[in-house]
Amino acid sequence: MKLIGPFKQVITLANLPLRGKLSDNQLEIIENGGILIENNLIKKVGKFDDFLNGVMLSEAEASDLEIEKIKTEQICLPSFVDSHTHILFGGNRANDFAMRNAGKTYLEIAEQGGGIWSSVLHTRKESKKELLEKLLERINFLLNNGISTIEIKSGYGLNVKNELKMLRIIKEAQTKTPATLIPTCLAAHLKPKDFNGNNEDYLNYILKEILPKVKEENLAKRVDIFIEKTAFQPEESKNFLLKAKEMGFEITVHADQFTSGSGRLAAEIGAKSADHLEATIDEDIDFIAKSETVATALPGASLGLGEKFTPAGKLLNAGAILAIASDWNPGSAPMGNLITQASILATYEKLTTAEVLAGITFRAAHALSLNDIGKLEENFKANFVTFRTDNFQNILYNQGSLKMENLYINGNKI
Repeated sequence: MKLIGPFKQVITLANLPLRGKLSDNQLEIIENGGILIENNLIKKVGKFDDFLNGVMLSEAEASDLEIEKIKTEQICLPSFVDSHTHILFGGNRANDFAMRNAGKTYLEIAEQGGGIWSSVLHTRKESKKELLEKLLERINFLLNNGISTIEIKSGYGLNVKNELKMLRIIKEAQTKTPATLIPTCLAAHLKPKDFNGNNEDYLNYILKEILPKVKEENLAKRVDIFIEKTAFQPEESKNFLLKAKEMGFEITVHADQFTSGSGRLAAEIGAKSADHLEATIDEDIDFIAKSETVATALPGASLGLGEKFTPAGKLLNAGAILAIASDWNPGSAPMGNLITQASILATYEKLTTAEVLAGITFRAAHALSLNDIGKLEENFKANFVTFRTDNFQNILYNQGSLKMENLYINGNKI
């Protein structure tokens, strides 16, 4: 049994609801706190001196206690969850960014060799070794920013060979990092240019040729699709997702990024999350908010594309479960800094600190069906991050420039 502390502040996020608005006065803040850990799980959280004085420990616990003393002024909160990323890719699309800023449209960039298809060609070309090395570098970047749980999508393979290659690389990466990696099959990112058939044919190809092998090798339990004019249309996407669901996959959707309607569809068919939602209309906001589908804001894509933000404030007002993720990808969201993005989203959408912290911890975890991380409570995993500061508000105030001090996963300093 191990006691870690004292921390200037421990922000537990305990007892906060899964959905709807939050005020900062709902946050439980333990001054001069300590965290008691047993078998990689949190056993108790309380005042450090109460642990030392025996107030919070039985005689048996006190007799078997290891103390990890924190010698500098630090605050502590649950480590972060990035519930939507595309960090396994080859090449980059800096030229896309430059052309977009010079006024080129999405279609014009694609016609000149950019866009998702560019990333597909680079990813197919690079070796498994090269891609794994780059993936681990990006995972380490996220770990160094306090993120211990990372969702990672395929979607730059777009055929049996290369989609399986991507998912196998994610599986191998899990053996080489302390982070928790959640793989998602996004073979339905768009119809590849070298596929001989229409959208429906390609979606059937995924269902018959790719997903059975994904299931057989246990490479992913989640399936995603990009519903948009330039990718897949609502009705064909609905049929695909329902069939994937019948196969036992959890489903999630790239929804309402540029045009509305697919966010509502995601909620109707019981998707675990609807991600993007920048173009969601008010009546669909209410529909999504009343469902069990998590609304995931991706401010990195708004910043990368110069588009409006997800209406996060309206979603929370309506009672939605709001997560915030980075969407780190080589095209529309190359930044990858979740705290910076979430801080900026908070400024534009007037989100409280509690709402942002919930959105990148336990609410994001819920979008991944993980219910034992994201809070500092008894029987939750001992995953937490510390910052050398005297006030937790400084994390968002500094918009990503205040770097973490230490990251703990399963109670062990990484």
